[in-house]
Amino acid sequence: MAALLDRDSEQFRIGTVLPEYWHWIYFKPVVAQSLVGTDGHPRRGTFLPPIDLPRRMWAGGRLQFLHPIEIGDEIERKTEILSVEEKDGRSGKLVVLKLRHLVSNASGPCVDEQQDLVYCEIPKPDQPSRQQAHPPDDVDWQETFIPNTVILFRFSALTFNNHRIHYDYPYVTQVEGYRGLVVHGPLTALLLLEAAKRHAKKAPTLYRYRAIAPLFNDEPITLAGRTKETETEVWAIGPTGAVAMQGHVSWQT
Repeated sequence: MAALLDRDSEQFRIGTVLPEYWHWIYFKPVVAQSLVGTDGHPRRGTFLPPIDLPRRMWAGGRLQFLHPIEIGDEIERKTEILSVEEKDGRSGKLVVLKLRHLVSNASGPCVDEQQDLVYCEIPKPDQPSRQQAHPPDDVDWQETFIPNTVILFRFSALTFNNHRIHYDYPYVTQVEGYRGLVVHGPLTALLLLEAAKRHAKKAPTLYRYRAIAPLFNDEPITLAGRTKETETEVWAIGPTGAVAMQGHVSWQT
């Protein structure tokens, strides 16, 4: 993870505090090839329910950082399904799946994370596009990040993410109907939090984010933020100026 983010890996030794959100590189399920679905994810119906909709999207999350994790700690994660809700959206049927992960070490709970996953139908070609949201003009800072196929591959490998929309161009364009390789939602969320930490120079206690639109390979992403008192609003903005992800970070006081 340090190498992917261009950070000095020598800084991270036994006893070093693991940066917030980096717990994502742990607890990856080992799935036999025969149990992998056509989209690259494990087939549904084992732990996750057998939802029969073709598209799987990362819709957002909420993380509470309760206690530091140090490199070398023995940690465990307990996962539960909070809810499975069927809805009718503009593009047809969809299912919202809410998960909770509780990561703990010997001192107790460290990260309390909730994830929102959305399963939906492939949009029709004549379906009207979603109304675009734009960030405010008075942001405090902004940075530019350009994803490429190597970055997407390395993040997929690092998090053991087999979803073909991140590396298989024929699949993502011809089967799922996107116009290019899709940037991982967790990668965008991580980039936003890392940028916010660099500018605030504080430790986060709570991070909430929501994905609004996909971001694509080789297209610049603008990371922007605005701080008010103990909270920073953050936005990931696509090349057209529309918001693709927005979030809030609360800081230790």
